[in-house]
Amino acid sequence: MSEPEHQSERIETPAAAEAVQALIDNLARVLHAPAETLRLCVLCLVSEGHLILEDFPGVGKTMLAKALARSLDVSFSRMQFTPDLLPSDVTGVNVFDQRSNEFEFRPGPVFANLLLVDEINRASPKTQAALLECMQEQQVTVDGISYELARPFMVMATQNPIEYEGTYPLPEAQLDRFTMRISIGYPPLAQEAQMLTEQTGDPPIDALEPVANAADAIALADDAKAIYVEESLNRYVVALLRATRGDSRLYLGASPRAGIALLRVAKARALGAGRSFLEPDDVKAVAVAVLAHRLILAPEARSSGLTGEQIVRETLEKTPVPV
Repeated sequence: MSEPEHQSERIETPAAAEAVQALIDNLARVLHAPAETLRLCVLCLVSEGHLILEDFPGVGKTMLAKALARSLDVSFSRMQFTPDLLPSDVTGVNVFDQRSNEFEFRPGPVFANLLLVDEINRASPKTQAALLECMQEQQVTVDGISYELARPFMVMATQNPIEYEGTYPLPEAQLDRFTMRISIGYPPLAQEAQMLTEQTGDPPIDALEPVANAADAIALADDAKAIYVEESLNRYVVALLRATRGDSRLYLGASPRAGIALLRVAKARALGAGRSFLEPDDVKAVAVAVLAHRLILAPEARSSGLTGEQIVRETLEKTPVPV
């Protein structure tokens, strides 16, 4: 695919690619995780999305969120979701001020550039729903008054894939608002041994310096939106979505919102690769992370051990790629 002649002059793709790579490299100073996992985390930020980190305890999910916040030098909040947490504990609450004889709004932890929600599936559905408006519309409404959240804004939620007792699985509508779901996994033997040395001395996170700021993150997000996309690639994304909707092994396929998320992350990947136009490989590289968690498997498929990731990979193989 040749580069289109008419490009936005505002996009400086080499500089943007360097900024994306600098963030990835900075995360790698702290996390012994696959490079592609760290790349997807940064692409989620650039696409102005939200991320689910689903993995076993102790592999660095919280560390990844803290490292990203430090790399950007932005405000960071962390919440431990528990069954007794209330929606107002997330969004904030109006408190009566006796001196002024008026109600004063006290912002909750959600008023940060990066919000880490630990074990999101341990809070009640009512509290989980407090994040819906924040994630979709980037604002919070309390007692009929809306408060805008500052850019960049990103929710990183963690959950344990093997513990189900005392949890409230996220409903489909909320899963659909998370742009991606990724796992970190256990590091290779040599890297895990190195990690023991690092974490029992001076942890690398303490010495981590920012490589960008909030303005840089906003500029990257705006540049990613301006990436050129041919109509054939729009149709390719729609073909992938429709293939999941027609799959008999799925109870629920990918929504139009999933297609928007897929294209936005693919555009972020193109920007990170130093291009001002989209290629089919950009879509294919991020499709599993973006689509798999949105698919609801039919009972027979689930009982046979099939996963959403496998279905997305099969769909990618069967769907013709535009040339």
